[in-house]
Amino acid sequence: MLWIKAFHIVFVVSWFAGLFYLPRIFVNLAMVPADSNAERQRLLLMAKKLYRFVTPIGVLAVGLGLWLWFGYGFAGGWLHAKTALVVGLIAYHVWCGMLLTEFTSGSSARTHVWFRFFNEVPVLVLIAICILAVVKPF
Repeated sequence: MLWIKAFHIVFVVSWFAGLFYLPRIFVNLAMVPADSNAERQRLLLMAKKLYRFVTPIGVLAVGLGLWLWFGYGFAGGWLHAKTALVVGLIAYHVWCGMLLTEFTSGSSARTHVWFRFFNEVPVLVLIAICILAVVKPF
């Protein structure tokens, strides 16, 4: 089970790295001048490749987490709270995909300031998940 735990941590870290960077690309996309098509296309290509790369990593992170949960049989309120945060993180990931689709179609109306706040969500989730997993406060 230690191998499973090690790979779970690796995939979680990798997934979060993608979730930290993808919205940062969105900030830059929201700031691209209307006449700068080459810059927009380059950022869209980066965002699409990153999203396609981190999606299976997120699936592996969640799958290995479930394996650990059912293998160890963890219980407690902390685990329920952590699971809720992971479900929220999955929703955030899917939302990023929807925002990417909006950028691709040219229909995104959100400002770079909105994306700067949106970019902070996974940081807060990571802090909460780490506290729950290590401290197990309840």
